[in-house]
Amino acid sequence: MKLISWNVNGLRAVLKKDFDATFKTLDADWFCLQETKMQAGQATVDTPGYYQYFNYAQRKGYSGTAIFTKHQPEQVTYGIGIPEFDDEGRVITLEYPRFFLITVYTPNSGSELKRLDYRQRFDQAFQAYTTELAAQKPVVYCGDLNVAHQPIDLKNPTSNHHNAGFTDEERQDFTRQLDAGFVDTFRHFYPDQTDIYSWWSYRFGARSRNAGWRIDYFVASNNFIDVIEDAKIHTEITGSDHCPVELVTKDLIGD
Repeated sequence: MKLISWNVNGLRAVLKKDFDATFKTLDADWFCLQETKMQAGQATVDTPGYYQYFNYAQRKGYSGTAIFTKHQPEQVTYGIGIPEFDDEGRVITLEYPRFFLITVYTPNSGSELKRLDYRQRFDQAFQAYTTELAAQKPVVYCGDLNVAHQPIDLKNPTSNHHNAGFTDEERQDFTRQLDAGFVDTFRHFYPDQTDIYSWWSYRFGARSRNAGWRIDYFVASNNFIDVIEDAKIHTEITGSDHCPVELVTKDLIGD
């Protein structure tokens, strides 16, 4: 089975950039989006055969997440039950008999790290949320986590040290999440792979120079690892400043 995650940097914008063709080509069982930047009724996404779930931020044109899936869940949960985070539409959880699937758009710490404290509170709350779910059944979550975990995960680690997405605090928070019983699935398969990223700044021709960051992930609880088969990063797909990332698994739905 195939799961895709993509920060589209505005769903209405990417719909004008061959999103439909990309969606059909990838043909995922679950297609998770972050940074949809829209409100209910502002766009129609034609995805025959898929159930659609959206979580909108209260602030217009900001944040937001969505999941399109071929497989109807038992339950859908929006947010993590904490208003200061849930107002920004950052999390959707689908529950299935065998596992939980979560899409998440982690807050960016912002220029001059103005939101680092908010982001760290989110990280702590999200870790508590995922750990509680993993005690019930396996969990896989995906999305733009806004952190490059190790120096191998960005082109210029030295010059970006202490910048948003590569602060010691953000990296340590992600390490704590993994230490709580989770795994970065791409590094599970490709621990030493260099020069492969999922986000490039629009400035300075960063993508053409491959001066990027790997900040989009599929993270799985340890009790999910036996069903994953591969992880991929679709650097060839454009339309956003991020590219889609993929997780391939055994059958998660059948008897």
